[in-house]
Amino acid sequence: MTEFAGMGLPFRTPPPKAGASADTGQRWRDLAGMAADLAFQTDARGRFVAVAPDPALGWPAARLLGQPAHSLLCEPDGADPFRPAAPLYRCQAWARRADGSSVRLSVCCAPLLDAAGEVVGAHGVAHDVTAQDRQDAALATALRRLDVLEQVVGSVHAEALAPRMMQAALGALAEAVRAHGAAVLDPLIEAKNPVLHQVGGDPAPLLGTALARLRDAPALPGHFAAATGHGILLCPMRTRFGGEAGLLLWRQPGGRAWQAEDLGLATSAASVVRMVLEHDQIQQEMARQSRTDWLTGLPNRRAFIEEAARRIDRLDQAALPGVLMLVDLDHLRSLNDRLGHEAGDAALRVATALMRRTIRPGDLMARLGGDEFALWLDGADELTAAERAESLRVESPRAFAELTEGVPIGLGVSIGIAMRWPASGAEIDALLRRADRALTEVKRAGRGQWRVWHGEED
Repeated sequence: MTEFAGMGLPFRTPPPKAGASADTGQRWRDLAGMAADLAFQTDARGRFVAVAPDPALGWPAARLLGQPAHSLLCEPDGADPFRPAAPLYRCQAWARRADGSSVRLSVCCAPLLDAAGEVVGAHGVAHDVTAQDRQDAALATALRRLDVLEQVVGSVHAEALAPRMMQAALGALAEAVRAHGAAVLDPLIEAKNPVLHQVGGDPAPLLGTALARLRDAPALPGHFAAATGHGILLCPMRTRFGGEAGLLLWRQPGGRAWQAEDLGLATSAASVVRMVLEHDQIQQEMARQSRTDWLTGLPNRRAFIEEAARRIDRLDQAALPGVLMLVDLDHLRSLNDRLGHEAGDAALRVATALMRRTIRPGDLMARLGGDEFALWLDGADELTAAERAESLRVESPRAFAELTEGVPIGLGVSIGIAMRWPASGAEIDALLRRADRALTEVKRAGRGQWRVWHGEED
């Protein structure tokens, strides 16, 4: 009997004509073997009665003949493409190779009918599409990743300020991966709340686990289950300014588990989140520099005036006084001319350190420009101002002594003081003018002294 006789489309073996060569069946078996990874025929009970090529999927044909075809399937209890009730076209199923590995088969199969129309078996072919499936899956993953990145970048592009950019990026990412919430963490912050940005639910119950993982494995992204039952996905990040951060995504207990594809999407999106984080750091640094004196690290004139105005409002509410002191370094220009600007810069830093020791930690100090400093003392009266001014007058020559290298320059300080009493209505600009007038009188009197303005109010 010819093994593939009567297989029908796509392989129909014609009955041999008189005088036909005895190897006709073999040629058709060879053709079937070249056209498919598995060509088969089964009987009414679903057992293989013909198999090509030999071996097929690593199985010797003799080993498969007489065996139930569904025994090749990785899930034999599922749908059986080898016993179709109607013709099947490209039905996919996982099968076992002889070496124990799995192969994805695309099966085309049709039932065989006898003259009475009864099913007496099936015949068909199967192709190994494992590699193609992997390529398709990789392409689908890449397209999915690109789509998510486009969503994240598009959301960021629509915003102008860094905090709003971050909220947009986290919101788009959380929606794309179906996370309950997303957050950016700073693992080096020891305070109670290391969350820099967040969207969605409250990450507080997860912070201990997430921060411990960030500190233990700061370069390894991964997903895991928290003790609370939440599914956590964590991507560590390092900004180009050396900052450490982590992108945290989470799902509710009982929710869908994180997959490798989710981790890939989050890792790709983390690059955008890192970019926004760096942009935020740049904006913060620019804002800091615009309000800070580069040499001493003190607030500049603009920052001092804004902060002093806020403090005045609070003092009025509490019915407390305040004191403004303008401190001018005497003969700083002479020091620069005789010993160089490095010595002058050193004198400014020494003066800064001296004033920090003289006032309370909560008081306000600023460098207004050049050799002029400002001190604001919350709740202080005229007596307190006089004590602070006298201390600076006495201590400054000693503090500057090492800088002059024995050259008689006469470094010291001159101080003008303006009092502000509760509900007086005096603004910071008026107080600066009064203190400056007192300072001018000190300089006219020979410098190295302090004076409180008692003249007419503006």
